[in-house]
Amino acid sequence: MPVPENRLKAMLNAGQATTGLWLSLTSPYVAELAGYTGFDWLMIDGEHAPNDIMTIMAQLQVLKGSSSSIAVRPPVGETHLIKQLLDIGAQSLLIPMVESGEQAEKLVRAVRYPPHGIRGVGASGARASNFGNITDYMATADSQICLMLQIESRAGMAALDAIATTDGVDCVFIGPSDLAADMGFPGNPFAPEVQAVIEDAIIRIRAHGKAAGVYMGDPDYVKRYLEIGATMIAIGSDAAVLARGLKELNARYKLS
Repeated sequence: MPVPENRLKAMLNAGQATTGLWLSLTSPYVAELAGYTGFDWLMIDGEHAPNDIMTIMAQLQVLKGSSSSIAVRPPVGETHLIKQLLDIGAQSLLIPMVESGEQAEKLVRAVRYPPHGIRGVGASGARASNFGNITDYMATADSQICLMLQIESRAGMAALDAIATTDGVDCVFIGPSDLAADMGFPGNPFAPEVQAVIEDAIIRIRAHGKAAGVYMGDPDYVKRYLEIGATMIAIGSDAAVLARGLKELNARYKLS
């Protein structure tokens, strides 16, 4: 019995354009609600949200039956943390702040079992293998891991070609806000200079045969990114949607 097909990996490898939502509220209840809304994918964020292994696992559990594919972003690309996330059942990982081809190669090895990688052997009794009920887990797990690497600095951009050509990387994802800050435009990812770099990056990533991702909530920019080949666009977060909805509701009915 092999591991289940990773739908997100299949969509990205097929060049299918997808949109998704960041899950930042650390709530299984909110995650379950989001799982019914029909996004192509949902990203459980552990970098800028106070998620830990237990809250991430709880959200993976309630989202198991969702039609959306589920991915996880850890706070850093450390081998021990990647091992834990894979063992609790995450199949798709977005690693932040990747800045070299060497780092990309190490991350590929971190998600693969020996002899092709360094992932520790222990999932046979963990959630990833349905606690041993996926009998061919070790033999089939590597092929269904979706590894996405996030570039969000000038150093990362300088290494883009080395990162994007690393075997085992499925998607290179651009982080506009951090990139803008590193380029000298803090708080302004829409600066023409930043946008020119982002567009060039998307085109180069796709030319290397990899999926290109980016975080963008502005529909005009989303349209533009899709036109030039982006295939994975985060269009918002649960926290931002809730905050905006509450403000709009209050403004509509506020009496004083």
